Amino acid sequence: MSRVIDIRYVGYAVPDLEAERAFYLDQWKLKLVAEEDGLTYLATEGHDELYAVRLRQADVKRVDVVALAAATRADVDALHDKVVASGCQVIFAPRELESLGGGYGFRFFNPDGMTMEISADVERGTARALEPREAIPVKISHVVFHSPQHKEITQWFIDVLGFGLSDWIGDFMSLIHCNTAHHRIAFLPGPPCLNHVAYDMPNVDEMMRGLKRLRRGGNDTLWGPGRHTAGDNTFSYFVTPAGFPVEYTAELEEIDPATWVPRTFQPAPDIMDQWGIGVGGPQTMPKPAPDAGLFQAAGV
Repeated sequence: MSRVIDIRYVGYAVPDLEAERAFYLDQWKLKLVAEEDGLTYLATEGHDELYAVRLRQADVKRVDVVALAAATRADVDALHDKVVASGCQVIFAPRELESLGGGYGFRFFNPDGMTMEISADVERGTARALEPREAIPVKISHVVFHSPQHKEITQWFIDVLGFGLSDWIGDFMSLIHCNTAHHRIAFLPGPPCLNHVAYDMPNVDEMMRGLKRLRRGGNDTLWGPGRHTAGDNTFSYFVTPAGFPVEYTAELEEIDPATWVPRTFQPAPDIMDQWGIGVGGPQTMPKPAPDAGLFQAAGV
């Protein structure tokens, strides 16, 4: 079955490109890949995805695109047909991509109006083994969205894009997988927008050292450090200068998709954070608001 197999990158429009660029380079510790045609491309050191973040200057902040990976061009074509059959609006049909790294893919608005891309045959970047105590991210771990139809869009990702259900927390948060990671996408109730983008750290010690660097650099923790129950991953949340929440995480549960049985956790304080010792909580995260780019293609 043709399906999505991973996350590639998230593209953002931000009012202060230099501040956002500096945060990702100096504090979050991504590396600069390229700057061309008004776009800045940033990658993690520990994975060969060509870039994880794409930035551009704009008057209003928005998410331009969330890019997902398919294994082959045939999978891209098959997924395009399923997206069309589901009734979603296609921005452009499968074609050779003109963006950095090329490849073959298509873009569409998901049922909430967020722009998504699915691609294959994209040029690979460079990766290296991370040294102990570097405290820098390996790759994008997962992306969490708000949705006014969070149950329905969860099922849409399962039926159309080939994700599998991992867990529910009550009936308000779904976590879904597309490979052996417990979750790559999750949904919460709310207006259509991004909740946060998480990055895998090599281990908990490296996450804590990264937290130290961010705090000493003047970036206060929104929530954490802590450990979730669904996925069993550790977490520390921060916010970029443009106001987009980001997370350092570690030890996300590995699963066998063929045998995994979804669970439902009843909401409780210790479900969201087993440790319960960090600062903040879900209430300290930025209040969700509809993304400014809903059903509006960025054109880049």
